[in-house]
Amino acid sequence: MGQTLFFSVAVPLRYTRFPVITKQRLVHNARFPHKTASSIQAKAVLSEFPNERKYPRVGADSTGSIPAAELVGVVELAAKTGAEVVMAAVNKPRNISYKGVTDLVTDTDKLSESAILNVVRKNFKDHLILGEEGGLIGDTRSDYLWCIDPLDGTTNFAHCYPSFGVSVGVLFRGRPAAASVVEFVGGPMCWNTRTFSASSCGGAFCNGQKINVSQTDQVERSLLVTGFGYEHDDAWATNMNLFKHFTDISRGVRRLGAASVDMSHVALGIAEAYWEYRLKPWDMAAGVLLLETIGPATEDLKKKGINFSLWFKPESYVTDI
Repeated sequence: MGQTLFFSVAVPLRYTRFPVITKQRLVHNARFPHKTASSIQAKAVLSEFPNERKYPRVGADSTGSIPAAELVGVVELAAKTGAEVVMAAVNKPRNISYKGVTDLVTDTDKLSESAILNVVRKNFKDHLILGEEGGLIGDTRSDYLWCIDPLDGTTNFAHCYPSFGVSVGVLFRGRPAAASVVEFVGGPMCWNTRTFSASSCGGAFCNGQKINVSQTDQVERSLLVTGFGYEHDDAWATNMNLFKHFTDISRGVRRLGAASVDMSHVALGIAEAYWEYRLKPWDMAAGVLLLETIGPATEDLKKKGINFSLWFKPESYVTDI
């Protein structure tokens, strides 16, 4: 997956100052000179009029043969079922194993995914499922693909840091159609949850109430969110430089450690924008739909040498997808 930038307003953020990102191959010691907006015309939008520019639709045009309300209902049930497993374990000792040096997994990840799979199979036996822990399961000829992150933010969960959740998104013919994210909030001694949901045929909701994004349209008045992968490669170095420069020109940049939670915060209007490299389908299938149903713009900043579209990946590195 490539780098993704989500703006939370109908008119994308207008930059008064923006770092120049050169088109040469980015390395760990790359430096980016500052120039004023007037000298390089560095704006995040090519036109002041949003209707003059077409943004590609990411979500599905419909939910297929399954009514939207029915599909969203099962998606939300699946996410809540996984969240019940996580809640039951949140105050108990963790049994931790490792996928890599620092990339960990707990028994709770696996138990949550198993509980979610049971819900999906009970309701839609012929659907294809892609889980972060279990991989691809089911009929590959199906029009429906469930992308499941049973515990997004496992490291945070392991430390009882309050930024993790359960993310379930369904793709219809390759495009997000229904989504739910259950975010854990509070912290030790006061854990609680809030549930986000959306379909490609309707708006986004939190605990059953319709939500709207922030109306802030200037980066210097914005709170931004990003994330960093485990691989310290060119993409990681690029993101570190972006983190530095966005910190210089915004109210601040936060790194919370759970992509679905980050996108939910933009959908809720408590952060203005989010970007990250190397996202996997289960990381973003739900969050992308939450944002698009409200109406944020996905920006393409090719003039800066960085493409912020949903599925972009630089030629200088290789990903699985």
